[in-house]
Amino acid sequence: MIKDIISNAEEKMTKTISILKRDLSSMKAGKANPAMLDRIQAEYYGSITPLNQLANVSSPEPRVLLIQPYDRTSIKNIERAIQVSDLGLNPSNDGIVIRLTIPELTEETRKNLVKNVKKTGEEAKVAVRSIRRDANDKIKLLKKDNDITEDELKKSEDDIQKKTDNYIKEIDKILEIKEIEVMSV
Repeated sequence: MIKDIISNAEEKMTKTISILKRDLSSMKAGKANPAMLDRIQAEYYGSITPLNQLANVSSPEPRVLLIQPYDRTSIKNIERAIQVSDLGLNPSNDGIVIRLTIPELTEETRKNLVKNVKKTGEEAKVAVRSIRRDANDKIKLLKKDNDITEDELKKSEDDIQKKTDNYIKEIDKILEIKEIEVMSV
């Protein structure tokens, strides 16, 4: 029973890390990364469809993204979706492909981006701590119902705390790498 609670908490913490990585990969850091467009969705025959299902996205040059729609009739909708997104990029199309040029980051933009990276990281840490709290609450409930001993309670809480500390360290490493990437591009 305790193992289930701990493994469930660890699984949720792992998902938090993968969400953090996905969110950070979609932030523009001065170089072209197809993952930047993962959140973009465009209208296609009346339904909202993720961009990666409408087109092939590649990065032929360090600061250029090339979007090749599978269906050329969707090019205007893809272009519009990029324009209204929070990316702040201006697409240019030649009727066949859409090109996105990623501008060089100014010092001020870099600092703002680092702030966003830290904010996103802090949100991930809060999520991990919340998962820890929920797991501890469930274990305390088992103790209250006399399903486990005081020693098992303490050991379980220590296990969860160690896992939490490891995930927080991992988040810090991910943030450090992203911060270096943003400031060095």
